[in-house]
Amino acid sequence: MPEQPSEKSLQRMRTFVDRYCEKSGTFKHPVDGITEEVVQGLARYVDELGRPLCPCRFYPDKDEEAKHRTWICACDDMQIYKYCHCLLFVNEEGLPITEYLPKDHEGLAIYGMVKDPTPDKGRALRNQAQQREEERKARPS
Repeated sequence: MPEQPSEKSLQRMRTFVDRYCEKSGTFKHPVDGITEEVVQGLARYVDELGRPLCPCRFYPDKDEEAKHRTWICACDDMQIYKYCHCLLFVNEEGLPITEYLPKDHEGLAIYGMVKDPTPDKGRALRNQAQQREEERKARPS
């Protein structure tokens, strides 16, 4: 993977992040550099794989993982639970929203209950929560 992503991919991902924040009722992380690092990782994967694979995870086979919808940004956890592992889409304080996570999800153990400040926005795939839980347990990626 190239050290620096192309300017085209960077711009594409920055535009996506801004639009997705508006659409989902979330914010970019308030700490300088966090959002940019995640955007850089997404853009590198766009250049390498043609898809914005979540950069905060380890993949034994990135090409195989990119064939699944699960970790393509905005990932299934974001679209179902409104929870961003990368801390790219967060509340105003910089915390990931955990309100909708299953009781045994690591996000609740790490951050505790973080309420959704805009429950009327986001979670386009909320009706797929059961399917996601089955996948999470059967294919832990």
